[in-house]
Amino acid sequence: MLSYERLITLEGAHNVRDLGGYQTSNCGLTRWRSILRGDALHRLSEADIETLLNNGLGTVIDLRNAHEIAAEANPFTGHARVRYHNTPLFSALAPVEMMANAVASFDMGDRYCQAIDNCQPAIAKVLKTIADAPDGAVLFHCSAGKDRTGVISALLLANADVDEATIVEDYALTATISGPLIARLRDRALDRGTPAALVDIVLASEPRSMRQALDHIRYRHGGVGAYLSLLGLDETEREKLRNRLA
Repeated sequence: MLSYERLITLEGAHNVRDLGGYQTSNCGLTRWRSILRGDALHRLSEADIETLLNNGLGTVIDLRNAHEIAAEANPFTGHARVRYHNTPLFSALAPVEMMANAVASFDMGDRYCQAIDNCQPAIAKVLKTIADAPDGAVLFHCSAGKDRTGVISALLLANADVDEATIVEDYALTATISGPLIARLRDRALDRGTPAALVDIVLASEPRSMRQALDHIRYRHGGVGAYLSLLGLDETEREKLRNRLA
């Protein structure tokens, strides 16, 4: 049996990891090297790109906005072997320096709940792109690989019948494996005048933030299945997403 590492070690990215190997309610495991989540890819070396290709990469979905992409171009744009898609996802969760005017009561869990309610067309487009992607691994990513990427990961794992405690653990992994990335984002935000207290809130991966988002989906929308239906994903599309991880 093949053995896989969750974190894919790369020189130019610190938070590219696999959604495979998680226990599901039917006693199975989610499939390795099928869906990957990640941080920004603009620093990838040629060796990094080859590593991802050797891991079966076939589709990249960039969740960043035009401003972010202009500043840090995606190396897979126009790539001969990888399909590249850009779907900007809830700009309110863009890099921390864009939040400099946030109030002291800023809370990431609240922001996730707002995005779940207010950014449904973009979320639906991302999920449909994953469902319809051709063979090969799908990698979706944002800037830190934590917020925009984290919400999409939670929906995918929940749809695959992974329990909420595991989903929260997957979200919180950023805090333990992405030290250099978080440090760089923190320094950049501080250099641009963002208050340190806000930076620390935004760059944290507090488990309670994802628990709040999952509770919100359950109590406001009736659970992930009902939420995906609200997004316009029919049972065939939801099954295609499950099969990606089966």
